[in-house]
Amino acid sequence: MSGERGNLLVETLVALALLGIVGVTFLSGVTTATNSRLIADEAVTGRILAESQMENVRKQDYALSYDPVPIPDEYAGYSAQIDVDPFRNGSIQKVTVTIRHRNKEVAWLESYKVHR
Repeated sequence: MSGERGNLLVETLVALALLGIVGVTFLSGVTTATNSRLIADEAVTGRILAESQMENVRKQDYALSYDPVPIPDEYAGYSAQIDVDPFRNGSIQKVTVTIRHRNKEVAWLESYKVHR
C-alpha cells in the first residue's frame, strides 16, 4: 500500500489531460466544418445570383451597358456588378457579372452577347 500512494492522483490528471486534448481536437473539427459550410453556401448563393443576373442580360436588347436586377432582401450583403467589354467589330461583347458579398468577390460569370 505504501508504494501506491499518489497513483490515483497521477492517473486522474493524465486522464483529464487526454480528455482535454480530445475535446479541443473535436471542437476544432466542428469549427472547421462550420466554416467550410459557410464558405460553400456563400459560393453557391453567389453562383445562383450571377446566373440570374446573366439571364436578365440575355433577355434585354443589345446595349452598351446593362443595369443589374435588384437582389432580393433575403440575400442581404450581396451586390452585383455587370461589366461589358465590346470587341473591335462592335457587334460582339463580353459580359461579365460579378457577385460580391460584404465587398468580397464570391462568384463571377462571363458570357458573350451578339448584336443581331
